[in-house]
Amino acid sequence: MPTSLEKRKMVTVLSIDGGGIKGIIPGTLIAFLETKLQDLDGPSARLADYFDIIAGISTGGLVTTMLTAPNKDNRPMYEAKDINNFYFEQTPKIFPQNSQKNFLTSIQSAVGAVMGPKYDGKYLRTMTNKLLGDLTLKQTLTNVIMNVIIPAFDIKHLQPVIFSTIDAKESSLKNPKLSDICISTSAAPTFLPAHYFEVKDSQGTTRTFDLVDGGVAANNPTMMAISHINREMLKHGSEPMDANRLLVLSLGTGTAKFEGKYSATKASKWG
Repeated sequence: MPTSLEKRKMVTVLSIDGGGIKGIIPGTLIAFLETKLQDLDGPSARLADYFDIIAGISTGGLVTTMLTAPNKDNRPMYEAKDINNFYFEQTPKIFPQNSQKNFLTSIQSAVGAVMGPKYDGKYLRTMTNKLLGDLTLKQTLTNVIMNVIIPAFDIKHLQPVIFSTIDAKESSLKNPKLSDICISTSAAPTFLPAHYFEVKDSQGTTRTFDLVDGGVAANNPTMMAISHINREMLKHGSEPMDANRLLVLSLGTGTAKFEGKYSATKASKWG
């Protein structure tokens, strides 16, 4: 991130939480925001033009990619209003449901849950590879200092892996294909299979990744964004960013219905 960062009066951050199909919630909000920006600045305005950092986890990582992946004209591949259409069209194929529920299918579902993830992830991989092709992380559209941040979790080394535009531009081994990042950050354990891929640099060095959903260990994209800002400030010899200079739009995916599940009396009878 250029040293101009410390000279900016305000640094803008868009943060998008995980939540599966509930990505429709932030999708609705960013579509409204982009429409208002287009009213002010013209129909070509896109959210990527206004934020210095866009960070997303799991389904939020998919949205982040859609907002910043370039098309053939080197502009965002998707308008924000297209994102919910993507969810409505694609999620029934990513998470196919049995049209008929009976005793046999219930047994098969229960056995399948023991034997492997609920969904095989084949359609997600095929679709993501088709849409993003060979685009890599460092090709995401940015303004002067913008950084895209998407986490995953490495189950081989048991540690988070934070993919960022800055790191991708500094090292080929940290510049995977966007399709691999999307598949990895959304690979929720028990729902979708873990994702393995390799990245090579010009010297032939290979780095391997064994990844699942970033929400396993890094479930707060806002904090990741702020940590990256401060890391870059310190790298250039500046103090951490004053919170008064941060403008953060953090979009969640709703909260689960709160209801009591078990009591100590019931649990005491478990085998």
